[in-house]
Amino acid sequence: MTANSRSETAKKTPKLANGFTLIELILVIVILGVLVALFLPATRRARGPARRMQCKNQLKQIGLALHNYVDVYHALPPAYTVDANGKPLHSWRTLILPYFDEKPLYDKIDLTKAWDDPANAEAHKSIVSGYCCPSAVLPKSHTTYMAVVTSNSCFHPTESRRLSEITDNHSETLMVVEVDSEHAVHWMAPRDADEALFLAFSPKGKHAHLGGAQATFLDGTVRFLNHSLPTETRRALITIAGKEKLNDF
Repeated sequence: MTANSRSETAKKTPKLANGFTLIELILVIVILGVLVALFLPATRRARGPARRMQCKNQLKQIGLALHNYVDVYHALPPAYTVDANGKPLHSWRTLILPYFDEKPLYDKIDLTKAWDDPANAEAHKSIVSGYCCPSAVLPKSHTTYMAVVTSNSCFHPTESRRLSEITDNHSETLMVVEVDSEHAVHWMAPRDADEALFLAFSPKGKHAHLGGAQATFLDGTVRFLNHSLPTETRRALITIAGKEKLNDF
């Protein structure tokens, strides 16, 4: 190519204000697109473990709050409080707010009136981020962190449970577990999981974590429960004095 030809080619190639030619700019865009395509899946994969760890930490804080409650009242909170007629008023999640760095919110709640009473409208609108798994697709005011409530579990429906009543190994006695998003409730609602829901725990539910769910135990540890956990083991985990031997747990 002669000097004149090169000069003519240069004249035909438009240059942008910053000195890039249009072709060079297109190449840069293509390269950036390829890099984004390569790194985005890796970033998404990294988010899963990070969110699971955050969820685990939140459940640990719930366990700590429950133990702080025990230090004050010498018993675990009831699953919910009731009025004179036996109507459920407030969840254990509300009762432990002062030990969950939410004392100002707790002070706004009228415990003599139901959780969804107009008198508690301001608290009802409040969001407690520590009650919401970061991987769960839920309204921000809802939670999948639930106690398993039976007459023979850590959480009795309406009565406080003294630790002296719990004779099973504390590291094998479940307090709070994640349920699937279809069973999520408002964090103030006096509703939790019963034995049937916990025993029905399976991959068919819309769970926040692949393969299972996390649970807080009486000793304060948080463990991941696989969907494949046998029914007999699940039943043993929620009893407080069954003296079962959990060889497979």
